[in-house]
Amino acid sequence: MLAPVPTALYILTLASLAASTPVPAEALPEAAQAVQAADAPRINALAFDWTRDAIITGTAGALWITSEAFLKDELAPKTCRWCDRGPGGEDTLNAVDRWGRGIAASTEEGRKLAARLSDIMGFAVVPMGTLGAQYALSSGSGAPPSYYAQDAAIIVEAAALAALTNQVVKFTVGRERPFVHVLPEEQKGLTDHPSDNNLSFYSGHTSLAFSLVTAAGTVSELRGYRHRWLIWAVGLPAAAATGMLRMAADKHYLTDVLVGAAAGSLFGVGVPLLLHGREETQQLQAAELRVTGGIGGFVVSGRF
Repeated sequence: MLAPVPTALYILTLASLAASTPVPAEALPEAAQAVQAADAPRINALAFDWTRDAIITGTAGALWITSEAFLKDELAPKTCRWCDRGPGGEDTLNAVDRWGRGIAASTEEGRKLAARLSDIMGFAVVPMGTLGAQYALSSGSGAPPSYYAQDAAIIVEAAALAALTNQVVKFTVGRERPFVHVLPEEQKGLTDHPSDNNLSFYSGHTSLAFSLVTAAGTVSELRGYRHRWLIWAVGLPAAAATGMLRMAADKHYLTDVLVGAAAGSLFGVGVPLLLHGREETQQLQAAELRVTGGIGGFVVSGRF
């Protein structure tokens, strides 16, 4: 026959089972709830209106694509308005841009390669990388899928507005591109794309890249995502590389690239701040406290 189990051991076993049950946050003392709430990850909701923002993005995107794909020959200046030449035809290119032209590849093959790489960077690597990184930050911070959809829409909205503004400035200013500037007058109309000869100011590739990266970074800061510094640390050098490749291709001067970076950043930071400010703070997870006990003692664990 088994020896009788001491009454104290029964009591201790029952207490251990009871203590192993999770304690809801609302059942904890107010002080404990306050500590857990302060430590819990938080994410911020942003002002967003799908109808308004779809109209803004759609209109800007449609005007940009139409002017680029269908109306460029009619809208682009046939001759330069900003030619970097004096009345007698003398070269008046400023010292900064003259120095910056040293980045241009020395051979035609090198310039064409740089142009192709700049297209890949500006229209594929930076856009896809930015949206992919934003998804990683959003999901890694525990944000609901709807937040990433809004993030992506805000980023695209900033890029569309930046691209449309760049197009208007290009068609208005009419600055001659570097590789056209050095050609004899009779050869300037013989380039592969004559309608593109006088659209140097300011760099559209650079503006687009910086608008994407800075919009993603600004949205991440507003949301409060974890590891949001990665957007800035990786994205800004990639955007800068896009501008450098445009210079290596002899498509833009240094001032074209610098203004493009500034203009793109203005839209990337301004659109989220002005149109999509913070609305409220949402706690990501409920706090949970678990106390497990046994004959040898007890353990306190939790998820905060």
